[in-house]
Parts: sequence; C-alpha cells; structure tokens
Amino acid sequence: MNIEVYFEREQTSKKIEFSGITVDDLLKQLEVNPETVIVTKNKEVVTEDEPLSNNDKLELLNVISGG
Repeated sequence: MNIEVYFEREQTSKKIEFSGITVDDLLKQLEVNPETVIVTKNKEVVTEDEPLSNNDKLELLNVISGG
C-alpha cells in the first residue's frame, strides 16, 4: 500500500511504499522513535496500534519538551 507521510521537522512530504499494518509498523520501517513524535492520520491523532489503509495521509509531529 502507499502512504503519504508529512515530516514536520524537515517540512517535507513523501509517498512511502508500506507493507505493514499499523502506525507502529510504519514508525519501525522509517526508524522513528515513537516517543519523539505525535502521529496524525487524516488530521486526527492516532495511537501506535492504529491500522493503516492505502492512501492514508499521516503527519509526524515533533514532541517538544522543556522546562
């Protein structure tokens, strides 16, 4: 399946060929630590166990912390 992913940090979008099932599978494929991003699917925040479908649009938003 094809997934479109927007990377906030780089401000770029990429179409990804994806053979997994969940957001967690995609993060592993992209080598992204799930603790460093918030994932939205079709403009809604989703968890790592969210199933993905062909042509979904995801955004990887950076988690910012400070004190």
